[in-house]
Amino acid sequence: MGLTQLSLAGGLLFALAAIMPAFAATPIKNVVIVHGALADGSGWRKVHDQLKAKGYKVTVVQPPMTTLEDDVKATKRILDLQDGPSILVGHSYGGMVVTEAGNADNVAGLVYIAAFQPDAGENLLDLAGKIPAATKGIMATSDEFLYLDPKAFAADFAADVSAADAEFMARSQVFPSKASFETKIKQPAWKTKKSWAVIATNDRAIHPDLMRMMAKRAGSTASEVNSSHAVFLSQPGKVTGVIEEAAKALSR
Repeated sequence: MGLTQLSLAGGLLFALAAIMPAFAATPIKNVVIVHGALADGSGWRKVHDQLKAKGYKVTVVQPPMTTLEDDVKATKRILDLQDGPSILVGHSYGGMVVTEAGNADNVAGLVYIAAFQPDAGENLLDLAGKIPAATKGIMATSDEFLYLDPKAFAADFAADVSAADAEFMARSQVFPSKASFETKIKQPAWKTKKSWAVIATNDRAIHPDLMRMMAKRAGSTASEVNSSHAVFLSQPGKVTGVIEEAAKALSR
């Protein structure tokens, strides 16, 4: 083989080597969801089932909500069980959790669903105070855990779900500690990883303009949905679509 032929063969091998990883890419099939405060993981059943039908392995974290640190540990515990890269999804306060937990090596990207997207040095109470939400129903127990008054739950959290579902959610809500809302973020994962954001335009728990501001500064791919804070329950198809969009965009 002459010098010219060797050069051409080498160039061909180099080109093939560059192309092969794309053909050999394994799609991201793990989705880990962190539910928000004042709710539990059961409301994510429809999203879970839709993603499962599309071939995804979905796990819903049940954080203790005693401290932000405990909730991050609970999320990383689940991430450690995943085989391969994961899309990490957070709703509401869950956005605080995934912002820290998302620094795990096997997190490929983040999806914020009607969620807080804090920067370093911010906590939930500070962020919420920048553009206050419409709800006035947040109350505290004697030992400083927070809950949403069941009388206000349907209007302020789940206005577009059935009355029965809203009642169940109000009576099964998980109370977060006030300390969880006061803890500052140290290292936001969205600064090094791609993120997506779903903004619920009728949200009374987080002001839509606050979500828009946070998504913009994070460089998130944002979409708006005409929904209450419980968008995961009232609009599961749209939430599923954004999660799948992230998984496909980041597959490797």
